[in-house]
Amino acid sequence: MGSLAVWAVAAAALLGMSGCWLAEGHKSSRRGSVDTASMSRTSSQEPHSMEKGKADGNIDQSLTDPDGGPCRRTYCGRGRQCVLMAETGRAECVCQEKCRPSFVPVCGSDGRFYENHCEVYRTACLERRRIYVVHSKDCFFKGNACTMSEYNRLKNMLLDMQPKVLNTGEQEQQRDMEEKRALVDTMFKYLDVNQDGRLISDELEKISMKEHLEDSLLECTMQDLLRYDDYNNDGHLSLHEFYTAFQVVQLSLAEDQQISVSTVTVGLSAVLTCAIQGTLRPPIIWKRNGIILNFLDLEDINDFGDDGSLYITKVTTIHMGNYSCHAYSYEDLYQTHVLQVNVPPVILVYPETQAQEPGVSASLHCHADGIPNPKLLWLKNGMDLQPRSSKQLSLIANGSELFIGSVRYEDTGAYTCIAKNEVGVDEDISSLFVEDSAKKTLANILWREEGLSVGNMFYVFSDEGITVLQPSECEIRRHMKRTERIVATYEEMCPKGEGVSPQHCVWSSAVNIRDKYIYVTQPLQGRLLVVDIQAQKVVQAVATDPYPVKMLYDKSHDQVWVLTWGDTDKTHPTLQVIPQASVGEAHHAIRTTFQRVNDFFIPPTNLIITHVRFAFVFLKNEPAVHKIDLETFHRVKTISLKNYSCIPVSMAYTHLSGFYFIQCQSKSLLQAPPQLIIDSVTDAVIGPNLNVTGQAFVSPDGRYIVTPDPRSSKLIVQTVSFQGELGLNQEIDQPVAVSDLVFQPSFTESNQHVVVATSGSGTDLLFADLSSGRTEVLRSLKEPLGPQAWPWGGPNRVVVSSGLFGQYLVTPSVESLFVLNGKQRTPHCEVSDIKRGNTVVWVGEV
Repeated sequence: MGSLAVWAVAAAALLGMSGCWLAEGHKSSRRGSVDTASMSRTSSQEPHSMEKGKADGNIDQSLTDPDGGPCRRTYCGRGRQCVLMAETGRAECVCQEKCRPSFVPVCGSDGRFYENHCEVYRTACLERRRIYVVHSKDCFFKGNACTMSEYNRLKNMLLDMQPKVLNTGEQEQQRDMEEKRALVDTMFKYLDVNQDGRLISDELEKISMKEHLEDSLLECTMQDLLRYDDYNNDGHLSLHEFYTAFQVVQLSLAEDQQISVSTVTVGLSAVLTCAIQGTLRPPIIWKRNGIILNFLDLEDINDFGDDGSLYITKVTTIHMGNYSCHAYSYEDLYQTHVLQVNVPPVILVYPETQAQEPGVSASLHCHADGIPNPKLLWLKNGMDLQPRSSKQLSLIANGSELFIGSVRYEDTGAYTCIAKNEVGVDEDISSLFVEDSAKKTLANILWREEGLSVGNMFYVFSDEGITVLQPSECEIRRHMKRTERIVATYEEMCPKGEGVSPQHCVWSSAVNIRDKYIYVTQPLQGRLLVVDIQAQKVVQAVATDPYPVKMLYDKSHDQVWVLTWGDTDKTHPTLQVIPQASVGEAHHAIRTTFQRVNDFFIPPTNLIITHVRFAFVFLKNEPAVHKIDLETFHRVKTISLKNYSCIPVSMAYTHLSGFYFIQCQSKSLLQAPPQLIIDSVTDAVIGPNLNVTGQAFVSPDGRYIVTPDPRSSKLIVQTVSFQGELGLNQEIDQPVAVSDLVFQPSFTESNQHVVVATSGSGTDLLFADLSSGRTEVLRSLKEPLGPQAWPWGGPNRVVVSSGLFGQYLVTPSVESLFVLNGKQRTPHCEVSDIKRGNTVVWVGEV
């Protein structure tokens, strides 16, 4: 026992814990934590409160009712197990028959030493008295004058007395375990005088006298072997207990269990069990991406229980990836667990309703996200739809688009798109009405008049004011001049005396608020304007700190975060928040406590990830990112990047495995440092992202990470698999110095994307197909704004797409705006007399 106590203390010292390797110790430390409410809730429950009847058996209950009868619904508590009474068939709780063989030494309140927690509570049940774990090592040495160091000296002397000993003293721990086992076997046989397989006090005393050991053992005697390592208190030492005393560990892992693949559905719990077996297996250490998990006080990941299992509660997509387990101090023997997280489909159709005249074409679109990739199926009025091999009806991109070449009256109906994968089904309906426009039915009115009046438009903010552009017809639906009045205050939208160009509007950033409002910043005015999309009017001006330059919309909490510079030299930057951004009332900005802010990042939402909890803030010249609670605005923790000498410039995020990609500040293109990857599960820096450098862009579904390499003419394309593995997919040659980059869904393949990238210094625009690597370049789109004309940070030539189902994009030049057809990859039209229109927002119907 004493040697494993050394083991425990060493492990605790290594991992920053006090005391022994105690599960109760884990709980105690967690109860003292104020990190999260969820952690406190998890810790206050017993470990086997997770999925009662499922996880209980893995901890301390042996359920004797495998079919899920009464015992599955009966919770017996620690040290007890549920059995079905043969006479009555009823479930009853009895004392646990046995515990799993696991050596995690603890002291009981009765002063006795126990092999593990389970033995404490089993003994308490059998003796019908309360015994609990105490955080003390007194029972290990029971007040005897033989100290731990003296006791270890005794055991070393006994080992050194055996033949074939090659190492002594401090080198003892480096002995080969097989050689050590042979030595201990030899010693046990020598001490076991009557060869009955157990050592008693008389035998130990006789050997001590025979070998004249009393003088050299100081305060310890041979009887201390029995005193300290007879951990079941039966009055003798077995060979197993003798192995324990001398730390003889034999571990094994079956070859077919070296890699274990587990699949769990999002929202459920997962239990990863380490398959490393052996006598006196030390405590199990779990790692994710090289980071030890056991003592991180994570909300969703715990190592409760004596069996060394890892418990993940309420699994999300960030938990997918590789986990490894090994016994403490035996890292060479490890098992890898690959966790895949399946997600039921989430579906979206467009349009929900449309009215068409006979003879024209019609398209019904369906998009579904899920893991694995969902398969799409269409029904018409509840009946299977079998597309004929003709131009009349066809399915495009694996069912993502249902195309009707020439609609007829009988095509009117409700078209249901169904998405299926291994773990779920979702469906939605897109209705088509085929009728003469003269009839003016309700569907016709809704679709033609109301829908097209405000939806599916680009809002372009330029020198002259605000232009509302309908892209398919290249039609300007509304132009709000700079002299137009704000509804609330009746002052001009862009008042005179606004800096160097008093007759010009100056904008820097705009965000769409649930297709109800657009917020747009006016840095020289120290304010932002609120545009009512339905009324197509500016309804309010919200005062901010001077020079608001960047905004992001936190959809989860319906709030807008605003970065202000203070002045053009960024001497007094602040972060402000506008709460209840979509509510129709007077809006106001709240100043946060963050000073010296250089930039900030809020992860995006998508069909699967609808809620985001944290934002990240970078401070000037500080090698760290600060994690901020979006609800309270409080700093949760600081993630240091000092070991990598990285001052963060930008961030990107994928919810698949929860990777953050950090772009680090570079002194020059030749010295550009690689991106860093942070694991959102542990908030730890994993390390550099290969040799990838520059700003990362992540596709809406999180599967593609595209980085334009500033040192070469390449797009570095990485993918995240459904097992959470990040890998290099391809390198695409790109002749443009990328200013901005967006993703468009592929029009020919489902769950694929096309990248569209603009040049910050030239007239070229790049289309790159991520599935094939094929590229096309549009040239002669006129020159972009120069750096002096766009001093607000961010891209000097934006490119904005028309949503999930749109085929159009816009990008500005100095004095005009280009509308592009992304489906055909051609210029669609050029809208002239839009100067410095580098702030663009899409407003769609979906």
